[in-house]
Amino acid sequence: MIYRTWSLMRKEFIHIFRDPRSLIIMFIIPLVQLVILGYAATTDIEHLRTVVLDADKTPQSRQLIATYAASNYFTIVDYVDTQDEIRYFIDHGDARAGFVIPGGYGSDISAGRQVDIPFFIDGTDPQVSNIVFAASQSVGQSLSVKLLQQRTGIAPQKLLSIDVRPRVWYNPNMESSHFMIPGLMVIILYLFTALFTASSIVRERETGTIEQLIVTPIKPIELVVAKVFPYIFISFFDVLEVLAIGMFWFHVPVNGSLLLLLELSALFLLSSLGIGIFISSVASTQQEALLMTMGTALPTIYLSGFFFPLEAMPKWLQTLSYLIPARYAMEIMRGIILKGVGLEILWNQVVAITIFGLAIMVLASLRFKRRLD
Repeated sequence: MIYRTWSLMRKEFIHIFRDPRSLIIMFIIPLVQLVILGYAATTDIEHLRTVVLDADKTPQSRQLIATYAASNYFTIVDYVDTQDEIRYFIDHGDARAGFVIPGGYGSDISAGRQVDIPFFIDGTDPQVSNIVFAASQSVGQSLSVKLLQQRTGIAPQKLLSIDVRPRVWYNPNMESSHFMIPGLMVIILYLFTALFTASSIVRERETGTIEQLIVTPIKPIELVVAKVFPYIFISFFDVLEVLAIGMFWFHVPVNGSLLLLLELSALFLLSSLGIGIFISSVASTQQEALLMTMGTALPTIYLSGFFFPLEAMPKWLQTLSYLIPARYAMEIMRGIILKGVGLEILWNQVVAITIFGLAIMVLASLRFKRRLD
């Protein structure tokens, strides 16, 4: 009995080690997941991109800017001349925060008068905005205490002469549902389309019917379109369902163009379809197709900014995230739904997602055609 069992076990091990795809799935993917989760699963926000409007330009105002720059929370990326420029930077995603130093700040500080510092925060990500909200006040209060302790005769009630007033844009109540629902739409578009596209084509090969289809007058492109279109329709229906529930149940406002949102969602489907077709050309069974799709799902979810802010990740992971099409789709969805911006703001993301989509589709089509041949 033991000998028979050992023989079967030995046979199974031989089968496993003769299948390089299974070996990659079993040994490499867990390591990739561990590395990504170990570095990406963090909410420690540091060096947040910040712009400054310094209307005072005095040693005191420069000291305030230096105090924010010296903290681990903020990195000053640019100086602007108007508040509209702060909104422009935040709308484009080039900055996540900005503050205004009003004229007369230096003289008011020297005289011991209280000064209000408007501090604007991108509220599309509640995890980031909550941390920045608290950090913007604590840094200002720390400098205020330091300045007033240098003087004598200051009444205790006047201890805080710098009053930082954070204002959260786009998601004033910092509700997580406003942040999660646009991201969920991207994940649904990606996972459903890629998974079902790969599985449906592999199923035809696994059952042997794809060979029967090849010998018919049907062209490969016709076969692919016929197989994937139903899943495109279902994915779009699911996205509309999530959007409707988000709007009417969770009260997520759609501040931008709904038509533009659907058009760019369709553009993102190019990438999902390409990945699904590519997986179908590699996988031999539906189980392999499922595992490969799940293997791409983790980087997509964690490196797109769906759960964890990209600013909290190491630089090398932030750079790697530019290779994830869903990153650009997240910015597009949240930009349209929460910020109400259009193509004039999102054109960089649209160009990137178009290039990714076309490249993946061409690569997948070539690979699929070779597999059919």
